[in-house]
Amino acid sequence: MTNRRTRPAPRPPAGTPGPAELANRARASLADEVRLTRWAAEHLGGGTGAPHPRTTGTLPSDAVERAAGELRLTPGQIRAAWDRARLAGLVEVHGTSARPGWRLRAWDSDDAAVLRGWVALFDAWSLIHPAPDGVAPAAVAEVVEAMPQLLSLLQLSAGPVTVPALLDLLGQRVAELHDERCEVPYEGPEDEAAGPAPDTATLSRLLRWALGALAAVDALTLGPARATLTPLGSWAVWVKLEQICVAAQSPAGNIEQPAANMLLGCARLTPGPARAEYRAWLAARPVGSAIAELLQAARGEDALLRGLAFEALRVVGAPAEPEVRAALGEPALRPYALLWLAEHEGADPEDAQDVLTREEQTWLWVDTAAAVADHGENELLVRHLDSAVRTTVPHLLDEVRAVGHPRTVQVLVALAAAHPDPALAKAVRRAAFQVHTGGV
Repeated sequence: MTNRRTRPAPRPPAGTPGPAELANRARASLADEVRLTRWAAEHLGGGTGAPHPRTTGTLPSDAVERAAGELRLTPGQIRAAWDRARLAGLVEVHGTSARPGWRLRAWDSDDAAVLRGWVALFDAWSLIHPAPDGVAPAAVAEVVEAMPQLLSLLQLSAGPVTVPALLDLLGQRVAELHDERCEVPYEGPEDEAAGPAPDTATLSRLLRWALGALAAVDALTLGPARATLTPLGSWAVWVKLEQICVAAQSPAGNIEQPAANMLLGCARLTPGPARAEYRAWLAARPVGSAIAELLQAARGEDALLRGLAFEALRVVGAPAEPEVRAALGEPALRPYALLWLAEHEGADPEDAQDVLTREEQTWLWVDTAAAVADHGENELLVRHLDSAVRTTVPHLLDEVRAVGHPRTVQVLVALAAAHPDPALAKAVRRAAFQVHTGGV
């Protein structure tokens, strides 16, 4: 049996084009999307690229008609191109407005940015077309979860694979997913959460949908009852297989772990190796379920997981924006979400703190101190206190007491125990006592 930690990384397919040629293929794949985004920047933003007040998640109807006429595309093609442009990061939606993304500015000169944009679209293939009507969402989710195995078969085959062979593999993989969840078929009402495995007819419909969506992003081509990966699709699958194998060989090796365990496993890694672990973990999962799992980990009591989860979400990028924006309504996640969105919109990480109110900055300072107290060393905790941007320690303590963080007492007690200055430690202990007793 092959040791999971010594599994060899897959070799790129024979004849795989080089990065420059792959980037040009990606540019060709997204040519209409780039044309439309540039048209929108010029005609809807007054030529400045500024967001248009009516340009939100979807283009206004009059803009669709104008763009269709000027770009010689149908209205349906314009709407589809706009959606694809958003998924590829060419368009960024911020609140109630949209504007060209940084990737569009780099489009003609940065091959890596182009390929990342196309991979973002590839990762979001299941959002390109609506799933078939009348199919349970759980069945759709299972097919999305099973598709990486089918894509691996297509990549390893280095040629056409028949649809019956893909359907057979899909059925096997869905059955395995039910076995892994210990779901026993039974006669009776369908389980609302998962239900019985989809029948062959349903799987066939879902397979046609999945193959069509992947063809729409130029990841594969469809022939009579067969499918073949394009050079771009083959390269993307190889990259993801390589990420998985590299993670399996790494000291962390967290790819099979749930989000919370993976994040804790990355806690002591430097930023570069940690991002590599995040990418490999994400590559092994449907992007939607990965985002949900990371945010669920962030909602727990461990403050360290909150910060790490949002670091992993930075690796996810644009596909995470709707869920991160929704997290603004959760007090424990709001400061992290605000910083994530500010950086996603182009703010320098050093300036991103400016989007937080004074209270939000204080809450985040306490949350970070809680993470250090639970997982760090005394010296780090003392440095965290010294790094606080406040006029005086008493003023900081007043703000900390007022912000109402649930870990305030524990943080202050840990700070008092760690700080070498007896007078300052005494003041911190007094503040902890006041918070604990509700005094002033």
